[in-house]
Amino acid sequence: YAPPAYLIDEVRLEIELDPAATSVRATLKMRRNPEGRGGPLGLDGQKLTLHGVKIDGESLSSNAYQTDGEHLTIPEAPEGSFTLETHVTCGPEANTQLLGLYLSNGIYCTQCEAEGFRRITYYLDRPDAMAVFTTRIVAEEKMAPVLLSNGNQVASGKLPGGRHFAEWHDPFPKPAYLFALVAGNLAFIEDKFVTMSGRSVTLRIFVEPGNEDRCGYAMEALKRSMRWDEDVFGREYDLDIFMIVAVSAFNMGAMENKGLNVFNDKYVLARPDTATDADYAAIEAIIAHEYFHNWTGNRITCRDWFQLCLKEGLTVFRDQEFTSDMRSRPVKRISDVRLLRSHQFPEDQGPLAHPVRPDSYIEINNFYTATVYE
Repeated sequence: YAPPAYLIDEVRLEIELDPAATSVRATLKMRRNPEGRGGPLGLDGQKLTLHGVKIDGESLSSNAYQTDGEHLTIPEAPEGSFTLETHVTCGPEANTQLLGLYLSNGIYCTQCEAEGFRRITYYLDRPDAMAVFTTRIVAEEKMAPVLLSNGNQVASGKLPGGRHFAEWHDPFPKPAYLFALVAGNLAFIEDKFVTMSGRSVTLRIFVEPGNEDRCGYAMEALKRSMRWDEDVFGREYDLDIFMIVAVSAFNMGAMENKGLNVFNDKYVLARPDTATDADYAAIEAIIAHEYFHNWTGNRITCRDWFQLCLKEGLTVFRDQEFTSDMRSRPVKRISDVRLLRSHQFPEDQGPLAHPVRPDSYIEINNFYTATVYE
């Protein structure tokens, strides 16, 4: 591990959605890291078309920076504080890897953990680079009537040509892997939760139209999770709104993006005629797990990906305790041990065995394992 040469304090993203060429203008307020080892400014970036770079409003000539398909390097960036602006385009429709921003079933969605944000714009795509994000999303209203991102919505409105916009501000610094954007034709159910300090929080679960009647159990599970985290750990939710998006095209099980959790709808939708007891238990546990990440993973995050076991292992412990309190502690313990014996024990005895905290990796996505989690 080595600290980054530069730090990012604030980020403003202006994203104009287009299936073939989404425009992303990023404005980063940066400064030299006093604890870094020096060196040039290097930002991560993949599958991006770069249209321009500015520092403090001045356009850089092409010989003032280098790109190599993986990085944007500026050898002579300022030593003090400065503003870096980049303009890139990316192709959500062609993004079949489903990392970064992609378009599937007519819905724009993101998956940035572990290293997907670099496919949206050039950035310090590492967990210890934490910044305050403001995101403005512009899209054709007919195609994407709902525009969501992290934090609280601070503005919205109509634009010429049948377009509209929404602007979101997340006041809490976060790493890029927790960034989220969802846009499309979505319906939602809404509820309220009053926190331990008396704040009213809006709760919304967004789904593909027609699935609203299968969200009730997930909403109740979310409220139980929020109350339990207050009662047991003293952790109160910190934004004005908490959102879950459940879509069939999401490539992971669920993701704890700050204030905007994204789920595969298998782990949200349930109704007595469509779900088993095991389905209900899994929905409750996964809703809780992703919500609990708000403190163990989001507000307090890992320094680097070698510490993945800290945020995931601690949050698994918290969701196990939650399920034990909501249901049966002996039954939950038996279930957890059966999972260890059926998944983690064979992993630990085979060619894919690895320590809980590895010393090295080639591909971080390969470390989302039973050993690291359980």
